[in-house]
Amino acid sequence: MASPALRTPAAPSRPAPPPPARRARVTDLPEVRWAALAALAFLCAFPLDLAGAPAWAWGPLYAVCYAAGGWEPGLAGLQALRERTLDVDLLMVVAALGAAAIGQFLDGGLLIVIFAVSGALEALATRRTADSVRGLLDLAPATAVRLTAAGEETVAAAALAVGDTVLVRPGERLPADGTVLAGTSDVDQATITGESLPAPKAPGDEVWAGTLNGAGALRVRVDKEAGATVLARIVALVEEASATKAPTQLFIEKIEQRYSVGVVVATLALFAVPLAFGADFTETLLRAMTFMIVASPCAVVLATMPPLLSAIATAGRHGVLVKSAVVMERLGTVDRVALDKTGTLTEGTPRVTAVHGDPGALALAAAAELPSEHPLARAVVAEARARGLDIPEATDFGSVPGTGVRARVLGREVTVRRAAGEHTDTAVEVLVDGEQAAVLEFSDRLRDGAPEAVAALTRLTGTAPALLTGDNAGAAARVAREAGIADVRAGLLPQDKANAVREWEAAGGRVLMVGDGVNDAPALAAAHTGVAMGRAGSDLALETADAVVVRDELAALPAVVALSRRARRLVVQNLVIAGVCIGALVVWDLVGHLPLPLGVAGHEGSTVLVGLNGLRLLRDAAWRRATAE
Repeated sequence: MASPALRTPAAPSRPAPPPPARRARVTDLPEVRWAALAALAFLCAFPLDLAGAPAWAWGPLYAVCYAAGGWEPGLAGLQALRERTLDVDLLMVVAALGAAAIGQFLDGGLLIVIFAVSGALEALATRRTADSVRGLLDLAPATAVRLTAAGEETVAAAALAVGDTVLVRPGERLPADGTVLAGTSDVDQATITGESLPAPKAPGDEVWAGTLNGAGALRVRVDKEAGATVLARIVALVEEASATKAPTQLFIEKIEQRYSVGVVVATLALFAVPLAFGADFTETLLRAMTFMIVASPCAVVLATMPPLLSAIATAGRHGVLVKSAVVMERLGTVDRVALDKTGTLTEGTPRVTAVHGDPGALALAAAAELPSEHPLARAVVAEARARGLDIPEATDFGSVPGTGVRARVLGREVTVRRAAGEHTDTAVEVLVDGEQAAVLEFSDRLRDGAPEAVAALTRLTGTAPALLTGDNAGAAARVAREAGIADVRAGLLPQDKANAVREWEAAGGRVLMVGDGVNDAPALAAAHTGVAMGRAGSDLALETADAVVVRDELAALPAVVALSRRARRLVVQNLVIAGVCIGALVVWDLVGHLPLPLGVAGHEGSTVLVGLNGLRLLRDAAWRRATAE
């Protein structure tokens, strides 16, 4: 007799929804609040200043802008000075104050706002990623029901030891990685493997913490401690992969250090040397401050940002959310693409693709499956309705977790269960009065435009994309064949996907990883650039990815890569324009006498020029051209 704890309920339990993700509000971050205040004050002062209003009307507003946006980088710069380092943030604060000292409040305010907003966006991205990683741990339940000789006891999941036996009831999440000892059920393990369908579990099968149990009860032997579960390793892999981006940041900081030191030394020399030879103090100070303004990197910053921000805006209008200008630039450098299967190349929803045997058996199967909530059951009912079949009423419905359903339909006993034998995709057999009447095959339909997108990515990168999936080899091979992919790696766990990406990166490749599930997050983080599919994407995948395809249109992938390459070309053009203009103004100031108004006009003119050049990508024609490429 079956144990009462393992008795199958009369009807399957409705799965519990995943716990809500921990997410920080934008206003929780002080960097965002200060940047917003600085930007608001600047936007209020700017029109008053241009309109010729008295200084008392716009002066306090500029003061608020300088204070709100400049105090934090200024304080950080002073602290860095105590450690004998000089960063560009402090240089910008000094340049802004210098501009204000000679009456150029607008230039100084613009510098302050640019750097304050940039710092706020960086802080927000960092916090959101940390929140999503911590939220992943909520997938594993806090408590577990441990079975002992004395009966059941509820303990903390973290207190489970290897060898313990736990009871997992219908609709509960598994508390640990382990092996099924007793019971049968279907377990939704998409968070780990990315499979679109729940996997049948029986004694001897492996299960993972954080996966969702179906309609049957399971007794599971704990094989790994809490810190060693697959779910915990996903969190560790995401954090580890994110940390590998630090060397790039260190390189940027070195460039900032050298630039900052060079400008400060040049400014001090331009001020001190003439004074040592008896030059006029006021004239020398004015010349040094003019040099500080024309040598400031404001034009260089704007030379880089407008093309990238314009590309981001254009991509956003066409369903691709690129999270930062850095990401937009990196997209254009990828030379290899790795694609997940379920929910990325495919729609993620099973459909009946073939009915072998008696076509009338489909209506009987739909009648038996109608009370079930299983994804395959919904697919059978949907196919019967799509074919216009009448679905008769079923009685004596019964569910066998991990196996199928049975019911009486039109006086006949109908059983729908998983089909034995080898099948390319998932298959079930329909038994009528104990005799096989039909076999129904299911598959996850390829997304529209997938073969075209794969071909376009191959042309752009020079390398055919690879398929990385946790699904079975048969289903992966079919999808790859339909999409035109030759490199197929199936049956992968999250760490396997991440390791494959790391291998390509270690060989010098710049990998674009595209996925949608929690199981894709380590690979998304390890890749040079990660893109998530937005509609069905998990919270962790959306937060870990550098970009999100909101409408799940695969054609947008090659288009955004091509758009990024156009933006990079405009960045190079703008840097040349900005460099020539700044260099000319600096040389003029050093070897001649550059009037302050002309220096400001030249500096701002170069800024406007490169800005307008970058805004060319705002036009819809830019996306059409990228799509054609």
